Amino acid sequence: MKQHGKLVEMVDQEKARVAVRMLLEAIGEDPDREGLVETPDRVARMYSELCDGMDRRASEHLSKTFAVSGDDLVIERDITFYSLCEHHMLPFYGKAAIGYIPNGRVAGLSKLARAVEVFARRLQLQEQLTAQVADALMAELDCKGAIVYMEAEHMCMTMRGVQKSGTKTATLARRGAFVENPELEARFFRMLDR
Repeated sequence: MKQHGKLVEMVDQEKARVAVRMLLEAIGEDPDREGLVETPDRVARMYSELCDGMDRRASEHLSKTFAVSGDDLVIERDITFYSLCEHHMLPFYGKAAIGYIPNGRVAGLSKLARAVEVFARRLQLQEQLTAQVADALMAELDCKGAIVYMEAEHMCMTMRGVQKSGTKTATLARRGAFVENPELEARFFRMLDR
């Protein structure tokens, strides 16, 4: 976020450093030992990067569109994303596939991936992330329909708790023509299988 020409971070670096130091102490570590002295600062900077979607909007990327005469299905797939689970603040990561039916305009292909990134770089639920991307496509592209499929592995399931490595969670959000016409959804998934 820019304010008066300079970058303003949404993450309060000092609070984050203090919190990390307190966490290190809480788990029995000595935050003043050589390997940990700079850890609070590193972690604070890391959260600035991992949560930089908090102050961004998908419209920043999806507002630039191009006229098209057709209204056939557009798909972008294998969009890698990384996010943080809002329940444990552990990573989840995977791939997204986006489809939409244009209504006279299309977005630049890189802009679709950037829209995913905006929502992924927040504390998230995968279900919510999937819906937010679909809703942004409908709102910003004024498209006839949108579909978003995400598949991800959640570290809160693999490195703690049930500890089932390799387990994937799949989520789907359908809007507009994809709800009204089930054949469009089937076509989307057939094209993903190619």
